[in-house]
Amino acid sequence: MTFENLNLIEPILKALKTEGYTTPTPIQAQSIPLILQKRDILGCAQTGTGKTAAFSIPILQLLSAKSGQQNDRSPRRIKSLILTPTRELALQIADSLSAYGKHTGLKHTVIFGGVSQRPQTDALRAGIDILVATPGRLLDLMAQKYVHLDQIEMFVLDEADRMLDMGFVNDVRKVLKVLPEKKQSLFFSATMAPEIMKLADTILVNPAKVEVTPVSSTAHTIKQALYYVKKGDKKNLLIHLLKDGEIDRALVFTRTKHGADRVARDMSKAGVQAEAIHGNKSQNARVRALDNFKKSQTRVLVATDIAARGIDVDDLSHVINYELPNEPETYVHRIGRTGRAGASGTALSFCDAEETAYLISIQKLISKSVPVIDNHPYPMTAKDFAEAASTVAQQKKRGGGGGRRNGSGGGGPRREGAGSARPANGGSSRWSNKPKTRSV
Repeated sequence: MTFENLNLIEPILKALKTEGYTTPTPIQAQSIPLILQKRDILGCAQTGTGKTAAFSIPILQLLSAKSGQQNDRSPRRIKSLILTPTRELALQIADSLSAYGKHTGLKHTVIFGGVSQRPQTDALRAGIDILVATPGRLLDLMAQKYVHLDQIEMFVLDEADRMLDMGFVNDVRKVLKVLPEKKQSLFFSATMAPEIMKLADTILVNPAKVEVTPVSSTAHTIKQALYYVKKGDKKNLLIHLLKDGEIDRALVFTRTKHGADRVARDMSKAGVQAEAIHGNKSQNARVRALDNFKKSQTRVLVATDIAARGIDVDDLSHVINYELPNEPETYVHRIGRTGRAGASGTALSFCDAEETAYLISIQKLISKSVPVIDNHPYPMTAKDFAEAASTVAQQKKRGGGGGRRNGSGGGGPRREGAGSARPANGGSSRWSNKPKTRSV
């Protein structure tokens, strides 16, 4: 199937050709015809499957037809609202609208917090067809009477699961209250937990369901590998791996903002061009860091999960989990930054003794074991593991958490000879001094 088979108008096909798009992804092939039929959509697809184009392209086509029918002298009113949780994702969607809609004559703008509102309000005054917004700034400008949503014909709630994770559910409901009752609604999420479905039920009318590759799966084009390593040796291991010239650019994940800053500083001291991106950074700093990374002026971008949502970098070769996420679904989102649109990619993960329960949960979710690399300079020994496990056990006894969500910390390293790459089964071991794995 090609985009020509989707009955798209010539201005959009011309733009897609310029962008080098020929074959739609599964979610695009399924969603675009349904949206063009003006159906409500409940879409579920993992990161990197092309959701943005799946809703942007048909929105542009439907509004382009409307634009041709209206009087050129009549003021432009917002006809479509795309609500998304992060600034980075909002900017990505705006870039996509610019690329796909360059020949349609439609106008759009993006609004988000953390920057001066003046350029945003100037664009709103001039008149736009499509508004891309984050919830906070949208409600702020609505309260100031800069944004009027009474003419909305198409509404998109993108990354709904992350919207709930970030505590935006009440803001979303406030926006929904002012939207016209009659509209086409498109709801996209990487997961469909009960609370997500409850929210969807308040938005959608007889929706068509589009589900492509559930979140529990990882793209087959992504090569995954795991390194067992002491927490204190992670910095040295990362520096060691970056000596490999095949790692053109690496997106490195940490769990905390402080951790992202620390890793970026460590890499810079080691002579590796690195920058951090997280919620405490100013918008200008985040945009600059991402732009430098896209242009390969920065080799390593260190990010937290929320800041990374929406990062779309062409030909990203490597994702590195410096710290494993405590939510297994986040692992899928993280490594989905590489291996996009059928391209190949590599996802490397570091696991210290305190993170083994996270690893067990991840492998349970994705229904596979991640191959382990033993032949590196900083392997975690049996003694290292036993000492860390003992510390965690003491913390749990005192009422601490040891930094883990499930399990007792089993699933530690099992050596099978230097240089081997073997599955991390999260369980059996020949080491008698390793605590037994508890089921999770």
